[in-house]
Order: sequence, then C-alpha cells, then structure tokens
Amino acid sequence: MRVQQARRKLSQSKTDSLSSAALRARVLSALARREHSRHELEQKFLPLAESAQSLSEILDLLQQQGLLSDARFAQSVARVRGARFGVRRIAFELQQKGVTEHHAAAVIDQLTQTESDRLREVWQKKFGLAPDSFQEAARQQRFLQQRGFSASLIRDFFRQLSRS
Repeated sequence: MRVQQARRKLSQSKTDSLSSAALRARVLSALARREHSRHELEQKFLPLAESAQSLSEILDLLQQQGLLSDARFAQSVARVRGARFGVRRIAFELQQKGVTEHHAAAVIDQLTQTESDRLREVWQKKFGLAPDSFQEAARQQRFLQQRGFSASLIRDFFRQLSRS
C-alpha cells in the first residue's frame, strides 16, 4: 500500500514543474547523497524544471560555488568502480555519464598505473587458483575482459601465472 502511494506521489511530482528554489533543493539533495555529473543532473531534473534554461542556471551556480564538479564525480567513480573494473569499462561509464574528455583522461591516467595490480586482485578474489585447462583459462579471461581489462594485460597476466 505504501509503495503504491509513494509511486503515485512520485508520478504526480514529475508531471508538475518545480519552482526554481524547489528544484535547487532537489538538486542539492541529490548531490548530498552522492556525486553526480552535470549531464546526469540535467537528465534527471529536466522533466521537473520549468525550463531548460532555469535548470542550466541552477547547475551553473552550483558549479561556481564548487558544489557540482565533473572532476570530483570522475574521481568518485574511479574510487568506487576501480576496485572491480578495468580502465576500459570505467572510461565507458564516464563517457555515458557525460564527463568531459579532460576530466576522464586525468582519472584514466591514474587508473592505468595500477591496472595490473587491480587485475590481479579481481582475479584472486574470483578464482584464486590457476586454470587447469584451456577451457577454464578462456573462461577466466572472458570474465576479466567483461570487467574492462585490456586483452594484452590479461594475456601478460596469464603468461606470468603459467610460469609461476
């Protein structure tokens, strides 16, 4: 019952446009929960805004005040996702979230330096034992590729693994 009421309220609030102050409060509330990119906030709050210009003005003001930062968002994504995923996957996610090339490149450069260590940690956590067959090695390699690690890095890792 409560879920239905909450959904009804949410759908009603989405159809009504919010005043500038209410919209700013909602954006700040979203930023208080976690970092967002400007693009994410535009996508999320454009249906609620009176106009695209009013939302843009609010986001510009928040950027000037230092409350909204794509660079900080990119760092946050790298910190949270970096332990589980490779550079390619994180770069793709940043692109999807609308982070500029400049901010993404800075984060990707940092992640690239530790990618082989992160690959080893992900592999160790998931598998822990060297593959005993070609099929098992292929399965492990596919898993690591799906996590966004480069094929050359995976190949080098498995060569080292087979030598030891």
